[in-house]
Amino acid sequence: MYSCCTSLMQNSDTHLKNISEKLSKEIYKDRPQFTMGSLLLSSAVILLLISLFVSTPFVLLLLGALTSVLVIFVALFLFLHVPELKSKAKRPPIAGSMLHQLLYFNTLSDYQTSLAKKHRTYRLIMPLHSEIYTTDPANVEYILKTNFPNYGRGAHIEIMRDLFGDGIFAVDGEKWRHQRKLASYEFSTRVLREYSTAVFRDNAAKLVAKVSTIAVANGAMDLQDLFMKSALDSIFKVGFGVELNALSGSDEFANRFTKAFDDSNFIVFRRYVDMFWKVKRFFNIGLEAALKRNVKIIDDFIFDLIRCKREQMENEKLVREKEDILSRFLMESKRDPENMNDQYLRDIILNFMIAGKDTSAGTLTWFFYMLHKHPLVQDKVIHEIRDATQAKDNICAKELSRLMTDDVLDRMHYIHAAITETLRLYPAVPTDGKISVEDDVLPDGVEVKKGEGISYMAYAMGRMTYIWGEDAVEYRPERWLDEDGIFRPESPFQFTAFQGRNLHTGK
Repeated sequence: MYSCCTSLMQNSDTHLKNISEKLSKEIYKDRPQFTMGSLLLSSAVILLLISLFVSTPFVLLLLGALTSVLVIFVALFLFLHVPELKSKAKRPPIAGSMLHQLLYFNTLSDYQTSLAKKHRTYRLIMPLHSEIYTTDPANVEYILKTNFPNYGRGAHIEIMRDLFGDGIFAVDGEKWRHQRKLASYEFSTRVLREYSTAVFRDNAAKLVAKVSTIAVANGAMDLQDLFMKSALDSIFKVGFGVELNALSGSDEFANRFTKAFDDSNFIVFRRYVDMFWKVKRFFNIGLEAALKRNVKIIDDFIFDLIRCKREQMENEKLVREKEDILSRFLMESKRDPENMNDQYLRDIILNFMIAGKDTSAGTLTWFFYMLHKHPLVQDKVIHEIRDATQAKDNICAKELSRLMTDDVLDRMHYIHAAITETLRLYPAVPTDGKISVEDDVLPDGVEVKKGEGISYMAYAMGRMTYIWGEDAVEYRPERWLDEDGIFRPESPFQFTAFQGRNLHTGK
């Protein structure tokens, strides 16, 4: 089992190096930093040069359209932002625009971090408004706790609704409170904890068996892909009570669902930096057309599962203690059939799947990546597992998972610290945004306008020296341990991986 972990990391070396290259500290060293003025000026010069040397009617017509867009953008910028220069209001500095988000989309979190090192709170301007970004823990606490009612999803809801529906990630107000209360209760029950623990143990054993097979054959593997499929299998089993078999790839319908699920998540995320996504959706073109097709695949698959589960519950007497989340919600829906219909159940369960799959698999991927880069940490992790479980070297994966009881896990302080340190540097949600309901003033004195977006950057916060010290970018699990080696938590508004006040139900 332990040698398998070493082989796993050696065989995934190629994939891990690709990740490392993307996260290189030199990523911006030789890369030009485009300012708002340089972008507008260079665009105007390019259009002028093309118009001088090209006389084709179609090209001239296209140039005219592009010039009009440029003029409109400049006019909107001047109309909306220049008056602020005359105002005495304290506004954060403008560090860039939506165009910068698109230019650096593939390394967006690193780009935001580079700006945060210059300004703890800054703005990126959009055609009709601006978005505030902050790494100040005092601001984060204010948004997520002190004045929580003033900051909701707002306009962000529309971006997510086509996929998320009325799930917890895409609603505010009473619907959010209802789902939050329902999820918190269900996840806190002994029955569901025991059921989900058994599911995760079984699927972890299947994952280790697959990795072992590849490692013994000295084959290469995509570790992230394996984690994603294993996590989806577990979440699906806990959520719907059925086997998806994404890891084995044996079910064609499940494969279609998995691909549609992953592609849809990417497209929705890209909407945040694509100012023309509504136009594409209206004309049903590009990524928006793909999203529509994918959502239909997802809906057909999930609604069929809900229908089958409902019929199953009607035809046989089920014991509540052994039921999955969907079964428990279906029983709850009998008390409120008008509001908790099939569409609402679809939205709740799908949001649960999105939260569980990407956060778990992403964190595991980065965790093993960090172990690969830090052999001494890896040795300490393996030593703690041996010490806590009293397992022998030749123990099988299934037997080892059986030994991982809650009491044993509670004694693994170093692993807790190593995973937490991974989340500090690579949070599952790098940036989380809200919309201001009314005009407000943040603790650092920055004024926020009604309807203005404000985001706290968990990824960037993990790299701020004023928060974590001069070694902020270093992976050092020991920062989470006291003198006796006991895990020591930090403020949830400094370490925001679990969203502060709105503690992630899957923690």
